[in-house]
Amino acid sequence: MNVLRMSEVPLAGRRVLIREDFNVPIEDGRIRSAERLRAALPTIEQALAAGASVLLMSHLGRPEEGRFDPGLSLAPVAAWLAEALARPVPLLPDLEQAKAPAPGGVALLENVRFNRGEKKDDPALARRYAALCDVFVMDAFATAHRAEASTHGVIRFAPIACAGPLLVAELQALERALTHPARPLIAVVGGAKVSTKLALLEHLLERVDRLIVGGGIANTFLAAAGAPVGRSLCEAALIPTAARILERARALGRPMPLPVDVVVARDASPQAEVKTVPVKDVGADEMILDIGPQTAAHYAETVRSAGTVVWNGPLGLFEHPAFAAGTRRVAEAIATSPAFSLAGGGDTVAAIEAFGLDGRFGYVSTGGGAFLEYLEGKTLPAVAALAERAREHPSVRP
Repeated sequence: MNVLRMSEVPLAGRRVLIREDFNVPIEDGRIRSAERLRAALPTIEQALAAGASVLLMSHLGRPEEGRFDPGLSLAPVAAWLAEALARPVPLLPDLEQAKAPAPGGVALLENVRFNRGEKKDDPALARRYAALCDVFVMDAFATAHRAEASTHGVIRFAPIACAGPLLVAELQALERALTHPARPLIAVVGGAKVSTKLALLEHLLERVDRLIVGGGIANTFLAAAGAPVGRSLCEAALIPTAARILERARALGRPMPLPVDVVVARDASPQAEVKTVPVKDVGADEMILDIGPQTAAHYAETVRSAGTVVWNGPLGLFEHPAFAAGTRRVAEAIATSPAFSLAGGGDTVAAIEAFGLDGRFGYVSTGGGAFLEYLEGKTLPAVAALAERAREHPSVRP
C-alpha cells in the first residue's frame, strides 16, 4: 500500500482536516445508527491526543448543491461527537468563515454537499478545503470511489495528504483477501441482480478458486443452465451472459456450483405457503426466495475448507424468517471457518447483524460502492491520489 499514513505524520500544533463518513440515518433530528460515527472516533482521538487542531468534514444525504437543507444538516452529528469526545464540537456553517480550532480542539464543517462544486470535484472548492489545513487525512473509505472535492480534489492541493486509520484498515483487509490471499480463495456473491454485479462476477472468476452465487443472481444462472425458475427474479436479457460465465468457469477447471434445492413460495408475504423443492421441480407460478438446506450445507462445507472467503450479498430474502435459513447457514460457516473472511455491502452487514455474528469475521467493510468497485478491480480515485502524493512528496515522512 503506497500511501502515506496519518501515523507517519507529525501532527502536534498542525491544522488537521479529516474527511470522515458521517452519512448516517437521521430521522426527526435523531441519529438512528451511530456505527459510522463510532468507527471514526479512534482516528479523531488519535489526532487530538497528538496535539493537533482538528477539523472534520463529511457529506450527508443528497441535498441540492449550493443550498442549505436543514433536514440534512450535520448538527445532530456535531452534538453526538461532542458527547462522545467529552468536549465541544462546534458546527461551522460557513466555509468562508471557517477556521481550525486551537490545538487539542475539534470542530465540524457543515455538510460538504451544501457547497457548490463538491460533486464535480471543482478545483477552486478543493483549494478552499486545502487552505484550511496543514495536513489532510482521507479516512472515509466509503467515499474513496468518488472523485469529489472533499475526497479527491483536496488531496491534490493540501500541503500534506495522508490516509487515516480507517482507510488503511480497509485497504489492508482488501489486499490480504485479494492481492495476497491464503488459498483456496472462495467468493460468495449474492444479491438481487446479475446486472449490478456483472463486472464483479467476471473479475472474481479469474482470481478465485471457487465462485458461489446466490439470491436473485443465482436464478439467472439457473435459467442459463436450463433449470425452471418460475416467476422468480431473473434477468432474461443476461441469460446468455450467465451461460458464458458458467462456460468460462468450466474452462478454468473450477465450475460454479449452483443450487440443487430451493425454498419457494407464490409470493413473499408472511402468509405465503413455503416449501423446499429440488430445482427441477420449481413450478411455473412459484418464486425462488432462498437456497435449500442441501445447497446451504454444500456451500457451508465449501467455505469451511477455504483459506480466504470474500462475501458480498445475501443468498435469499433473509429479511423474512421463512427465507433466511440459507444465508444464515452460510454466514455462520464463514464466521466459524479458520479462513480469513472479508464481508461487505449494506445487505451483507445487515445480515451479519441480524444473525448476531458481529465480531466473528476477519473484517467487515461498510464501504458499499467503494467495496464493490475495489472487488471489481477498479482504481479508487482517492486512493490513487494519495499514492500519487506519496510518490511526489516522500520527504513528509518523519
